[in-house]
Amino acid sequence: MVKFPFIHKGEASNISFESSSGDSARGMLIFYAIGVGIFFLVAISRMFQLTVVKGEYYASLAEENRVKEIIIEAPRGTILDRKGIVLASNTDPDLASGADRIPSKRMYHDAASFISHVVGYRQIADPDDLQKDSCINKLVSGDAIGKKGVEQVFDCKLRGKHGKKLVEVDAFGKVIKTLSVLAPQQGEDIQLSIDTHLQQKAYELMEDSKGAIVGLKPNTGEVLVMVSTPGYDPQLFEDGATEQTEDLMLGEDKALFNRATEGTYPPGSTYKLFVAAAGLEEGVITAEETVKDEGVLEAGPLKFHNWYFLEYGRTEGEVNMVKALKRSNDIYFYTLGAKLGPEKMKRWAEMFGFQNQTGIALPESVGIVPFPFWKEDTLGEQWYLGDTYNSAIGQGYVSTTPLQVAQATAVFANDRALCKPQILKVGDTVKPECRDIEMSKSTYNVIREGMKQACETGGTGWPFFDFAITEPVKDSTTAATLQRRMTVGCKTGTAESHAESGKPHAWFTIFAPYDDPEIVLTVLVEEGGQGSDIAAPIAKSILKEYFERNE
Repeated sequence: MVKFPFIHKGEASNISFESSSGDSARGMLIFYAIGVGIFFLVAISRMFQLTVVKGEYYASLAEENRVKEIIIEAPRGTILDRKGIVLASNTDPDLASGADRIPSKRMYHDAASFISHVVGYRQIADPDDLQKDSCINKLVSGDAIGKKGVEQVFDCKLRGKHGKKLVEVDAFGKVIKTLSVLAPQQGEDIQLSIDTHLQQKAYELMEDSKGAIVGLKPNTGEVLVMVSTPGYDPQLFEDGATEQTEDLMLGEDKALFNRATEGTYPPGSTYKLFVAAAGLEEGVITAEETVKDEGVLEAGPLKFHNWYFLEYGRTEGEVNMVKALKRSNDIYFYTLGAKLGPEKMKRWAEMFGFQNQTGIALPESVGIVPFPFWKEDTLGEQWYLGDTYNSAIGQGYVSTTPLQVAQATAVFANDRALCKPQILKVGDTVKPECRDIEMSKSTYNVIREGMKQACETGGTGWPFFDFAITEPVKDSTTAATLQRRMTVGCKTGTAESHAESGKPHAWFTIFAPYDDPEIVLTVLVEEGGQGSDIAAPIAKSILKEYFERNE
């Protein structure tokens, strides 16, 4: 048998399963050491990223917070008239200003009020303007943009290039010092064809009426006068006069509407000039052939009267083309219109520029030259003989702009050439753009003769029967003057307006002098009355101003 060694039983109080206090302290120390190590490792890693990896980036941000960039608005190009009179200019930006943006204010001079529809105005660009901007010098938020007239059409040229001013600021944004300045570049100047002196005279004559006046140089198409009334002050938009500008935009007078280029009206008897040219060129009538005026023509149940018969109960007997133009005889032109038909009238009207844009660098309407398909397609109605009669005298559905009438009238002052109206002064960079109308010299001469007689005794243009201009005596040592009779070519027009007033639109179109035309002038007075009574005296005053001034 194997004997095991003797085992002594220990006391229960000596047995323990817990760590000693020394082991616990060492564990906690190790734990904290690891935590601190991790913390410093993260901190060092972050510091390395901030100072080394992204150091340049954050340094740049800090510099940008210290250095502030201020926009210096570019002065806009100056707008001048044909003689160099300033219509719109800019103040120089104040480079010493501490503002967040240094402005360059647009100033519209006194003359700009008379020519507001040509010059136009500016407003702060909206998000759509910023997005659609196609100019080289791009818009930035807060910039103003041209909204009407030359300011809008030539916005890219007038717009300059902004400058920059770099300044150092403190933590509160206060400027400490200027670091550098990049000067702005001014926009291009624009010289218009407008004669401001004549424009002002025309505006004053029309100030109490609604309407338009257009004056052209027939051989170049340069626009000397373009008045639309009522006008407006473009400075109101520049100065942010919200209440006044809202009145202009919403007012019943439509003061922002350019009646010279956008307004369409029945041209009345001024249209007979072009129907006459169509009749001769199409061979449906000769200059000598006569039409008997019996005061009225019938078309079915309708009666079409001559104006002379309606007003005075009288007829004019046998009428040839020259007399028809001189007396503005409706019976003659009803008959001629029926011989031509609406399609031929339309074709010749379009040759003279009607129902087409003139090409002037301003918004414009095209008007209407009606014919059977147009009426059926637009109104769903049949064309009648009465429509042809109305079209032949510039009534019914015919509508034109005052600019179109002036451009077409100029053909008879410019040896049959139709010139594009130019709002900029013709010179080295702007050239006349003209095309010949396929019209014989004999037709041209017949219509000119009719226009001449219209402003002579017995014609409808009675204010010009005694037209004379006062001129200084050449080589005189005194302030002596003499009066010189001036022959002109003209056509009156009175067109039904269908307005509540019942008054017709008054038209008058003229060129002068007759033998060597310098100017074509077309006057329209909305709901003015008879063309010879209302529009012709206005034209007379403007032409006297043009020919009598010593410039």
